[in-house]
Amino acid sequence: MDAHKAHEAAQTQEMIDTGQSADGAFEHGSGAALSDANNKTPLTACLDEFSPPFTIVEPQVQVAPFVLSSPHSGRKYPAAFLEASALDPLSLRRSEDSFVDEIFADAPRLGVPLLCAEFPRAFLDVNREAFELDPQMFEDALPTYINARSHRVISGLGTIARIVSDGREIYREKLTVEDALERIDRLHYPYHEALGTLLDATSSRFGAACLIDCHSMPSCLTPGGYGSRTRQRADIILGNRHGTSCSPLIIEEAERVLTECGYKVTRNDPFAGGYCTQHFGRPIAGSHSLQIEINRALYMNEATFERTQGLTELRRDMGRLVEAFIELDVDSLKSPLQK
Repeated sequence: MDAHKAHEAAQTQEMIDTGQSADGAFEHGSGAALSDANNKTPLTACLDEFSPPFTIVEPQVQVAPFVLSSPHSGRKYPAAFLEASALDPLSLRRSEDSFVDEIFADAPRLGVPLLCAEFPRAFLDVNREAFELDPQMFEDALPTYINARSHRVISGLGTIARIVSDGREIYREKLTVEDALERIDRLHYPYHEALGTLLDATSSRFGAACLIDCHSMPSCLTPGGYGSRTRQRADIILGNRHGTSCSPLIIEEAERVLTECGYKVTRNDPFAGGYCTQHFGRPIAGSHSLQIEINRALYMNEATFERTQGLTELRRDMGRLVEAFIELDVDSLKSPLQK
């Protein structure tokens, strides 16, 4: 075993034993959910550990028509989920947008609400339709209304993912449909209800609303390529569904500010925006959505999941971005029908 693999193995065992990563970020749920007196399956019972399933940090006074969402930064992994997985905790975290909630944590202080998922993306992905499910993952038949043909399901990354981001299978055995529907009812629906409520209230107050969907991405295009300089991604990728999900003013301002901060910024390739960006991005109705993908090498060690000094700098610069958004002309974001 080489030194890197030995380090990962030792850290993984520490995480299992103590419920913490080296930097204290990983949360290992209690083992109480492994059995349940009401005959729930362990994976259904462990949903009680996500109560509430998200955190909303609201400003004292909202000053601009923007709402930030961090749907993939949840890092609480219940014991029942770890038991059901074929992967160790570090491997499960490959799909996590680690610390993105911290990177954008200054938004509420500046006057913009921030919504963050508490559950991990590997357990349920809210940046999907509710029922993007892979029939091959389940021991019983799925309802006829599910979407089994989306490119996300086919690639293994549906609402309940089959694989983590490096392509490895998550589960030891097939799941039950009951488990899937319970996760959707108790995690996906509440998250989207909360997000929709924030955006509706914002629109009512300002006459327009813009979702900033906050994510991070591996630094390299290929699994296992951490540290490679041959296929590295840009520092930040802005996604507006190829010009359809937000006013040009929003993405142009984001690109200007981040470029001035020294980042290499590109648009839409390979991340143009997921379900949330598409669903909430209707500029003709005064509803805008912009996805921000941040290269993880800027702020963390991708092998050990430890924060680096870059996180402090990135948080400062994302605060500058929020401030720039706040200064945008609200009238320019309203529906043309309102003008």
